[in-house]
Amino acid sequence: MDDARETDDLGLGVTAPRRRVSYVLPVYNEEQNIAVFHAALVEATDARPDLDFEFVYVDDGSRDDSLARLLKLRGDDDRVSVLSFSRNFGHQVAVTAGLDAVGDADAVVVMDTDLQDPPRVSLEMLQMWEGGVDVVFAQRRSRKDSPFKRATAFGFYWVLDRMADIEIPRNVGDFRLMDRKVVAEVSRYREQDRFLRGIVAHVGFRQEALLFDRDPRYAGETGYPLRKMIKFAASGIVGFSTAPLRWISRLGFAISAFSVLLALYVLGVRIFRPEESVPGWAFLGVGMFLLSGLQLIMMGVIGTYLGRVYAEAQDRPLYSLALTARGARDDTR
Repeated sequence: MDDARETDDLGLGVTAPRRRVSYVLPVYNEEQNIAVFHAALVEATDARPDLDFEFVYVDDGSRDDSLARLLKLRGDDDRVSVLSFSRNFGHQVAVTAGLDAVGDADAVVVMDTDLQDPPRVSLEMLQMWEGGVDVVFAQRRSRKDSPFKRATAFGFYWVLDRMADIEIPRNVGDFRLMDRKVVAEVSRYREQDRFLRGIVAHVGFRQEALLFDRDPRYAGETGYPLRKMIKFAASGIVGFSTAPLRWISRLGFAISAFSVLLALYVLGVRIFRPEESVPGWAFLGVGMFLLSGLQLIMMGVIGTYLGRVYAEAQDRPLYSLALTARGARDDTR
């Protein structure tokens, strides 16, 4: 592309091809947000007429009227593509399907459609990308969420920062821009329990943060209730750290050492002060339940890792598409 520009500067009449930027936009029960979001996205991208844009919406098995509204968008805007899952596979898989579809784009922007991630911020990402940055991740300078949401997010990133084997930036979601070579590398990661912000951090390349103020959700309810948040956090921790397994070993050694000390204490009382030796049924009962609980926790942690191994060994497809509307208007199946 640089060679093409240099040739043109020499007056040979060769111009560089227009670059294409694809937006990957996962959707789950966002019927109230789709039209408003798309209008904001079009308004933002109209400021860059020098680039070709594609808007790839991935319907993650929505139960409302989201798919019909997406298809209407496609009828009104030929830059819109729609992928629809056969069922709900999850946000991270929806983003993956979008990346699989647009791997030939020069750059890909991933963002949600609830207007918490302002489309105008993506233009700043494009400027940083044109300056040579391979990954621009939007880092939340402020967020208009509930105190509970902010507290749990802080706790999650605090734990992840201390446990993960790689450095994953704090206060960063999936709102980011990736160069085509980064998308190609990310697409090679096919694990079932996906934590994309960890995968992107793992592939490397030149990555920089772009600070922004996160807006409140425009309408509807979040697709990440507490149950899904806990599962997602577990995927991030287990997928990029073996620290829980190491902690199990350390806890086992600590309990063993405590048991040895307790045995020495009991033996000393028996020998030197036998009159104070009283059968400790309550102590033994509490100790038994404590150790049993610890053993179950340890087995659960080990089982989580084994479960991931089992899921990967099955090698099942990440998703199934029920509808693909991309390319020519009549290319819908």
